[in-house]
Amino acid sequence: MKSSNTSAIAFSSEAVETAKSLRTLYFTRAAFSIIWILLVTTLAGTNAVVAMVLFIIYPAWDVIATFFDIKSNPPYANKTPQYVNIAIGITTTIAVYIALQKGIAEALVVFSAWAILTGLIQLILGLHRRKQLDGQWPMIISGGQSMLAGVSIFLKAHTPGTGVNTLAGYAAFGAFYFLLAAYRLSKTIKHAAVTV
Repeated sequence: MKSSNTSAIAFSSEAVETAKSLRTLYFTRAAFSIIWILLVTTLAGTNAVVAMVLFIIYPAWDVIATFFDIKSNPPYANKTPQYVNIAIGITTTIAVYIALQKGIAEALVVFSAWAILTGLIQLILGLHRRKQLDGQWPMIISGGQSMLAGVSIFLKAHTPGTGVNTLAGYAAFGAFYFLLAAYRLSKTIKHAAVTV
């Protein structure tokens, strides 16, 4: 009986540490998105080089953030979705760079495919983590919305006047859901502290 209680407390402690790491990561990801949006709305419209750099940075940052997501999880956790996401992110970063040589529309098509794929992974990951951590429903909704946004970006890609600023709304929703998930994890952490 004592062994079982110790195991439960250890698991609870590990889950709290995971929640704390993910909360920090979610706040960081939200902050990045907000800064990225500000740069897009203030500089990208008048500077083509800045617009291209911002286009490339977004999926590249997702690769870095996913690496920290992996580090946030306990060793035994299945990290296959995150590794797949890293591979997709690296491929997308390279593909966006190549597509930009042809035009913004082509880069938007690549970006739309990335939004759909990463949204699906986020949806799967959120559903899986829901069994272990509270506060994952914002990530589940965000994953589904990312997939819908990807379809929308694809449909608008060849509309005249469409540019990197089209992605500002996508990033804004991402920031909102990351902040919401971080808040929900804060409640989980607080509840665990009271329980333990």
